[in-house]
Amino acid sequence: MRIRLSLTIAVGLTALLIGIGRYGAAAQTRTTLDIYVIDVEGGNATLFVPPSGEAVLIDSGNVAPAAVRDAERIMAAVKDAGLTQIDHLITTHWHNDHFGAMAELAKRIPIRHFVDHGPTVQPNPIIDEFLGKTYPELYGKAKRTIAKPGDTLAVAGLDWRIVTAAGESLKTALPGAGGANSSCASHKPKDNDPTENAQSVGSVLTFGKFRTVHLGDLTWNKEFDLMCPMNRIGTADLFIVSHHGQPSSNSEALVHAVRPRVGIINNGTRKGGQPDAMKVLYSSPGLEDLWQIHFSQLSGQEYTVPGLFIANPIDEPSPAMPVAPIAAPPPGPLTPPAPVHNGPAFWIKVSAQPDGTFTVTNARNGFAKTYSAGGR
Repeated sequence: MRIRLSLTIAVGLTALLIGIGRYGAAAQTRTTLDIYVIDVEGGNATLFVPPSGEAVLIDSGNVAPAAVRDAERIMAAVKDAGLTQIDHLITTHWHNDHFGAMAELAKRIPIRHFVDHGPTVQPNPIIDEFLGKTYPELYGKAKRTIAKPGDTLAVAGLDWRIVTAAGESLKTALPGAGGANSSCASHKPKDNDPTENAQSVGSVLTFGKFRTVHLGDLTWNKEFDLMCPMNRIGTADLFIVSHHGQPSSNSEALVHAVRPRVGIINNGTRKGGQPDAMKVLYSSPGLEDLWQIHFSQLSGQEYTVPGLFIANPIDEPSPAMPVAPIAAPPPGPLTPPAPVHNGPAFWIKVSAQPDGTFTVTNARNGFAKTYSAGGR
């Protein structure tokens, strides 16, 4: 009996030491799911760190010349979280503002598992070179998974479900979901989106009683496929707002059915946050607050959130903030540049408890707000 007990203690101690070595000392003291919505100037990078320390990064910012900047901004969040590796990197789709800093990031920290939807449907020289050469070199040293709706991502301490990928959506409702969606009847389809946005890998993750939805840049008609006629994903406490808060996404069929208590918009100074999308978000049943990475010229004071809830200024602040939103200028070489923000960048951080309580903090000004459990 004494020998067996000693062996049991030794095995347990070895497992503990392995855990400390793999995920770092910070994982031993963390009790919350920490989510960092990182400023990559209108791209996307969102870091999820559960108490186990097994980290998931969704997207990796912009291509060169911004790649080094964005990799360093992601690394600042990685260091704040006390990580020594990224266990899973999900690339929602092959657009330059979602995969662009991946190679630079991989120079700075090991990435163990790469997840994506498969080949691009929207080739261009930058994507072709990356997918043909750089990406195989990265995942060749690790592991790669082609995501499919219904897959689960094995992350210690989280229930992580893939609900969209490669233009397909979940067919069977998640546990607790499956009710009728009243917003479907009034939904009006838009032109089909042939771009990579519609291919986005979408995730729903649960930590105890806390739930988050992150669908990348999934667009309007694909939201309908996922959410109608029944709501296959249920409700969520936190919605990482789709497609930077653009109105080609964020339909009532999605947003009003998910009923988030809090939304966070990873927008740029002139990308996302447009009035039509903001109206849908603001009118969502049960919404308590929106937070934004940037003030958007496209929303103006009319549709933006209070300054306390905005993480980043621009390098040369305007003497006045317009009340009315401006129209998005047409794309092309004559388009005037958006206001520049290459100075200090601040994230919005969410720290969630298993009972469903969560706190959102603006790293720029330290403003924090706690949302109690059971507030829905």
